[in-house]
Amino acid sequence: MKELVIVYDGMADRKISALGNKTPMQAAKKPTMDALARTAMVGTVSNVPQGMVPESDTANLAILSYDPKTYSKGRSPLEAVSMGLEMQPDETAYRCNVVTLSDEGDYDDKIILDHSAGEISTAEADELIKALEKAFGNESRHFYTGVSYRHCLLWKNSSDTYPFNRPHDILGRRIGDYLPDKQEGKAFYDLMRASYDVLKDHPVNIARRKAGKNVANSIWLWSPGKKPALPSFRDKWGLDAAVISAVDLIKGIALCAGMESIDVEGATGNLHTNYRGKADAAIDAFKRGKDLVYIHVEAPDECGHQGDAAGKTKSIECIDEMILTPVLGYLRACGEPFRILTLPDHPTPIEIRTHSIDPVPFMIYDSQKTYDGVETLDEDTAAAKRNYLPDGTALMTLLIRD
Repeated sequence: MKELVIVYDGMADRKISALGNKTPMQAAKKPTMDALARTAMVGTVSNVPQGMVPESDTANLAILSYDPKTYSKGRSPLEAVSMGLEMQPDETAYRCNVVTLSDEGDYDDKIILDHSAGEISTAEADELIKALEKAFGNESRHFYTGVSYRHCLLWKNSSDTYPFNRPHDILGRRIGDYLPDKQEGKAFYDLMRASYDVLKDHPVNIARRKAGKNVANSIWLWSPGKKPALPSFRDKWGLDAAVISAVDLIKGIALCAGMESIDVEGATGNLHTNYRGKADAAIDAFKRGKDLVYIHVEAPDECGHQGDAAGKTKSIECIDEMILTPVLGYLRACGEPFRILTLPDHPTPIEIRTHSIDPVPFMIYDSQKTYDGVETLDEDTAAAKRNYLPDGTALMTLLIRD
């Protein structure tokens, strides 16, 4: 039995007038997903426990059967692991976004315009992170380049519980209302403010400004955590598994769980990622004997944060055409029984441009069984099945059942 999981990060949404009062799932042409849904188990699931922040670390841990209430230590330590950083017990990892702030006014009065600095390239961001390390790195803290706008700060003897605000939650707002407190969070506030002076006129940003692109003129710290530890996925389920993702967070979960993390050239984490390359990597993993392959695609989530309804719809179509379709073709050609789970980890509604905690639609297709599915899979049809799972950790049991 082969098991395929495809996570359309942030795919679930609310109806949008620009799409004819449809969600991106409803507007998208996704013939392969819909064909599978007609004979699949369909329902809705809550991957984020009540009271927890609807972030991708929490939701993807749940999908992989790790209770977030027990194992979620923040996304930053998982990202640090994926970057090959050896965290020490006295170190705290922080996500370090490079963001776009408005130019006018004092630092506190600036508006956060873009949490991703126009999805800045990794090469450009690397120059900025090196400049920050030169300016602020010392015996207790160091900056490390990740992917695009997503980077890491390791800081010794620093708080792993400080309640930072998430940058993608406050787009278009004055940052002074959301910055770390100038007393309790003074060290974080001072560092973020000082980063603006280093970055605003950096050559990378001068070039981006001339090209009409969003500049990366400040850092934003958030999601602190200590070194993580997860039980082995193989020990839990008896399966040899691999994960394919462009996102350090998901790679970190894989490595901590003892799963193979597969890198795909050209996988960017945005709309213009290498979809077919992810499909080819999944097929190769199955050919090498993997029992379960977990493909994570960030593009719908990034489009949600950008408020790009057309892009989000397009990303769903690309995943259907260039990932689900070819991998399904391979599995059918093998002649071996297989199951496929597809779902978002959480919603990222265009309306609010951040994550929400609402249940998401899921589908489990079994090549050996037929269920009373739905004609097309979307938020409404899944909810109408009244097959609700309150705990996302139950998904893996449904998928890998005997």
